[in-house]
Amino acid sequence: MSDFLRMTTPLYGGKVQSEDGSLQLPFVLTGESVDRIHHQIQAFSPARTAPACQHFTQCGGCQYQMIAAPQQAETKRTILNDLLHANGITTVPVLGINSAEPYSYRNRIRLQIKRIDGDLRCGYHVRTTTTFLPIAECPIAAPVLWQYVQMLLAESTKNEALESWLNAASEVELFTNDTLDKVQLTLLCPPRTCLTEASFEKAFDAAAIQMPLLAGAGAIAVDPRIGPTGKSFAAWGAAGLSYRVGDEVYWISRGGFFQVNRFLLPRLVELVCAGQSGSLAWDLFAGVGLFSRVLARSFSRMTAVEAHPSAAKDLAAALKKLGTQHRAVQDTTLAFLRRAVLERDRPELIVLDPPRAGAGEEACQLIGKLAPQRIVYVSCDPTTLARDWRVLEAQGYTASSADLVDLFPQTFHLETVVAFERRA
Repeated sequence: MSDFLRMTTPLYGGKVQSEDGSLQLPFVLTGESVDRIHHQIQAFSPARTAPACQHFTQCGGCQYQMIAAPQQAETKRTILNDLLHANGITTVPVLGINSAEPYSYRNRIRLQIKRIDGDLRCGYHVRTTTTFLPIAECPIAAPVLWQYVQMLLAESTKNEALESWLNAASEVELFTNDTLDKVQLTLLCPPRTCLTEASFEKAFDAAAIQMPLLAGAGAIAVDPRIGPTGKSFAAWGAAGLSYRVGDEVYWISRGGFFQVNRFLLPRLVELVCAGQSGSLAWDLFAGVGLFSRVLARSFSRMTAVEAHPSAAKDLAAALKKLGTQHRAVQDTTLAFLRRAVLERDRPELIVLDPPRAGAGEEACQLIGKLAPQRIVYVSCDPTTLARDWRVLEAQGYTASSADLVDLFPQTFHLETVVAFERRA
């Protein structure tokens, strides 16, 4: 594991001492020397570059802006290899690197809203804390998103209804489509918010005059302990956005999950779906059907499983249009697999795209009993990937390819796509 990642990311730890006892500090690259008294860098690595954001090192959102983009991807490949080996994966295919534009890539951002010195401000957390940090820019966001944050705050100074809703909200989320010509906005509010739906409509009827790309807006209840409660306070305009990836157009309801890197989405779909065909495929943790929609074109039957109600509804509507031979199941992956091992259907391909917790040991064991010929695992956490990889190996599978997909440049996050084949 690289010293750099260990000392600059929460995922891999904090400050460390190198083997020779010299001090290692956050945002210091391997090979750089530091004045131990003043903590100033004395010799710079050739991999170092100027950060694009004025808030870098203070804001908790980015960790790698001081590393040139090509070196970032190589650093992540090193850390991924090291983590997999450290967690018992002894045979790792040569990791491909898939990267794109390092800035302006996010199609979605979520910011806190607070009043500072009488003015409403939006921002993130100070690094390693929960302290609010008001920001003046966010270079990793699609430009229209930060533009609309600024317009929203400016409009609130002359729109009393909008100001009231922003005062009530704890956070705001903005999402844009692939062509950056539509924006969806969601206010996240405490469960006991008492403002009226009529005042929300008034607020956004007026705001839309100044914000013409605003396609829709909503306000939902979010409990600070448990997250979204399922309650909607108000809505205005369209309930979601259409988003094109390659030849497919997806409908994403407001607040629904969708991958955030607008540049790498086509490549991610290609890595998962290219060359796959057959009689039956399953897409588990399917979301709105990013992979299901494509695989349904090359498989006679497709079953897609998603637990989140909003995403499952979008998924069902999308697959229905492709034919009754395809089906969407609203359930957890684990519950679906527990039933599936008792039934006769046996897929040739299973796609897994779990959250950070991974698919889980039981799910991987059940997949082993179902014995698909091929598995494609999309992971956003290398540690849980390694755990599930070991289980799949024990169930008779070998990794035939592995790709790092740098969906989150400037951050320590990384995505991995691993293809497994069943051993004869």
